[in-house]
Amino acid sequence: MAEIRNFKVEEESVGIRTDKFLSDMMPEFSRSEIQKFKIERVDGKKLKFSDKTKLGDEFIVEIAEKESNVAYDNVSSDFDLDILYEDDDIIVINKPRGVVMYPSAGNKTGTLVQNLLAYTHLSTLGGETRPGVVHRLDKDTSGVMVFAKSDAAYRGLVKIFSAHDLTRKYIAFVWGVPTWGGADITGNIARSSRNRQKMSLVKTGGKPAHTIVNVADVWTKPGISMFRCTLMTGRTHQIRVHLSSHGFPVLCDPLYGREKNHIGSVKDPELLEFLQNNDGQMLHAEVLEFVHPVTGEKMHFKTRLPDDMLMLKDILDNE
Repeated sequence: MAEIRNFKVEEESVGIRTDKFLSDMMPEFSRSEIQKFKIERVDGKKLKFSDKTKLGDEFIVEIAEKESNVAYDNVSSDFDLDILYEDDDIIVINKPRGVVMYPSAGNKTGTLVQNLLAYTHLSTLGGETRPGVVHRLDKDTSGVMVFAKSDAAYRGLVKIFSAHDLTRKYIAFVWGVPTWGGADITGNIARSSRNRQKMSLVKTGGKPAHTIVNVADVWTKPGISMFRCTLMTGRTHQIRVHLSSHGFPVLCDPLYGREKNHIGSVKDPELLEFLQNNDGQMLHAEVLEFVHPVTGEKMHFKTRLPDDMLMLKDILDNE
């Protein structure tokens, strides 16, 4: 069913363009979207968006319901969603490791977005391939994520992430034991000229990146630490690049992990077996905090470590 809204011009809105007035009344829509709605003046006069508003002008707006938010051929429920929160505007989930975000040339099925669409609707503003997507996690990174269900939420979340006006904390198991308890890592990140699948620190160009690192635990015998990393920016592979570039590569990371340089020194057979057989970097998005883009409510989500990282910690604690 179409949604009907009624707006009347009060004193504070007199003398502005009609399309500006309607845009102010419906901030969740762009002006181009509003101009496509069925809009009538209550007095029966012809509607002109360029006309200046007068006191008492009244408009009836009909907002048609969207038929579908995206036309995927392979929407499916390949795995159970771990839903942390949901309302009409957003859905927050705990992403499992090994799952691709959305369909691409090499991953046409079994993606996170396709599973979400089998469960609920998502905002179309992200486009046909990325509906509702305002940020991403790598395939083998697990943890908390938010998706936009409404267009208003999508616009709001894009602004929040663009301004970095939120808190994102990650847990990473890394090679190396630092002599410090915390560090600020900065350095511009750009696509590697040698390997297009990788990112790298660059002296010129690229995009500024900032990661705050705190040591959460250390295991000196195998030379492994657990870091809590706070993203101050959100660049592709940011934590993995920053940590590896400063001598603390993430365990089991196929791109930046330098496993061959470390695994030969591992003596514990259980730890060695884990490292040799585990797929995917030991990186988990633990905390996500932001202000709800529609209600303004402060949102806080914290997820437990996935089973494989809990297993790794147990092995290290008992070595």
